[in-house]
Amino acid sequence: MTGAAPRKVWLGFGGNIGDVTSAMGVALRSLDDQANTKVVNVSSIYKTPPWGVTDQPWFQNCCAEIETQLSPEQLLDVCQDAERAGKRERILRWGPRTIDIDILVYDGVEQNEQRLTIPHPRIAERAFVLVPLCEIAADLVLNGNNVCQLAKAIDKEGIEKTDSCTDWWKNQ
Repeated sequence: MTGAAPRKVWLGFGGNIGDVTSAMGVALRSLDDQANTKVVNVSSIYKTPPWGVTDQPWFQNCCAEIETQLSPEQLLDVCQDAERAGKRERILRWGPRTIDIDILVYDGVEQNEQRLTIPHPRIAERAFVLVPLCEIAADLVLNGNNVCQLAKAIDKEGIEKTDSCTDWWKNQ
């Protein structure tokens, strides 16, 4: 990476249609292949119950830490391009999807814009985000609360680690 100093960003990945693990791997490698973005750390994969719309298949989720020189909006564009490449269709909010990529935290940035809110507004409500995020960012603080403390305090019923190899994404 050249140019502006890279910033740390934490992303959430998930999906429940098709080969989700492969789709997440493709998206992570796509991010890592960008000249101005580097994947630093990736959590294990977790099987998680659906959230929001509960009458759908269970999800697979993970989180990743990246370093990037992209602005939050540029990174959102790259993430949405990766979703489109993974055949993501936006039909039903919180509904089934092949892949979903959320910008959870962008170091040093707080914004509440129509297109993008950082930190993600529902992190503290979502065990499927907090559990894998705690695995790779135990010291991360959100609104004065440690991510792992938030994860301990939330209902984690049904969440199960399915792959504890953190370089799973490199060889999909």
